[in-house]
Amino acid sequence: MKYLDEFRAPETVKKLTAAIKSITTQPWNIMEVCGGQTHSIIKYGIDQLLPDEINLIHGPGCPVCVTPLSYIDKALAIAVQPDVIFCSFGDMLRVPGSHHDLLGVKAQGADIRIVYSPLDAMNLALQHPGKQIVFFGVGFETTAPATALAAYQAKQLGLNNFSLLICHVRVPPVMQALLESPNNQVQGFLGAGHVCAIMGYHEYLPLCAQHKIPIVITGFEPVDILHGLYLCIKQLEEKRYQVENEYSRVVKEQGNQPAQQLIHKVFDVVDRSWRGLGEIAASGLALTAEYKQWNAEQRFAVTTINTQEPTNCRSGEILQGLIKPAQCHEFGKNCTPEHPLGATMVSSEGACAAYFRYRRYEHA
Repeated sequence: MKYLDEFRAPETVKKLTAAIKSITTQPWNIMEVCGGQTHSIIKYGIDQLLPDEINLIHGPGCPVCVTPLSYIDKALAIAVQPDVIFCSFGDMLRVPGSHHDLLGVKAQGADIRIVYSPLDAMNLALQHPGKQIVFFGVGFETTAPATALAAYQAKQLGLNNFSLLICHVRVPPVMQALLESPNNQVQGFLGAGHVCAIMGYHEYLPLCAQHKIPIVITGFEPVDILHGLYLCIKQLEEKRYQVENEYSRVVKEQGNQPAQQLIHKVFDVVDRSWRGLGEIAASGLALTAEYKQWNAEQRFAVTTINTQEPTNCRSGEILQGLIKPAQCHEFGKNCTPEHPLGATMVSSEGACAAYFRYRRYEHA
């Protein structure tokens, strides 16, 4: 507790805020690529402590938010099959599909269970040999190792009643896509500390060199984020473009190599569609041919489901930082956490959910 208190210490926050103000001479747009950081920024009012010249852009850093509608519909199609136990992290249950969500079909009788790890789902397969157990694998490189481990162990055990619906995505390619977009506004990035704890940050070095943009890897406490912003703004003001590791107590340049080896053993890098952003080259993970037997898309013949995103949800613009949540006409009116139009209002890491929870009265 003392450690966390130090990272929220008011005096430290004041010093960092003053330091940021002292070095800022012009407007800068900085994107955090982590939904956890977005929630900390809005919850603690970090953006309101900054000079007016600093604009924080909330990027596609929420794994639930970027899971495309087609994969929600695939999950729903599998979950209603007879003798299926469909397993998912809890924050996926209320993400709207084309017509229903997982919580709705659970209420209608589908056997859908919240698990805390894909290994929990694998244990269900061992306990229920007469059922087909499916785990919905979503998230960035942070959660991919646990999914890979489940696939690896299922293969070792010859577990034929277990499969995986995989929608894991990779962070560096989406950063590249944002920087190459004609609508790009990003001038600096705060990198996601938990992703880099697994993958390291060596993949970010070419991004800095190619696009002349600073990337500062940082954590989730207010002082971490403010310190990361200070380092990023200092680089921008000095016209330096490097990867800096503010989160060195957790992140090393090469990351967690055993976890990376497991990811590379079980998954291939593939093109992947992102909600609101479209298809991004080399941005996803898919089971290799060696593990195709555990591919739920093929086992349940849902590979051809390809759903169009709804037009009344502007989550794509929000995920690119083109608008803030409250600039969407549906925000707080036809779109609330109880009746969401899109995943950014559902997820505990979604920008819309953060603004609704902490800022909604400012925009009422």
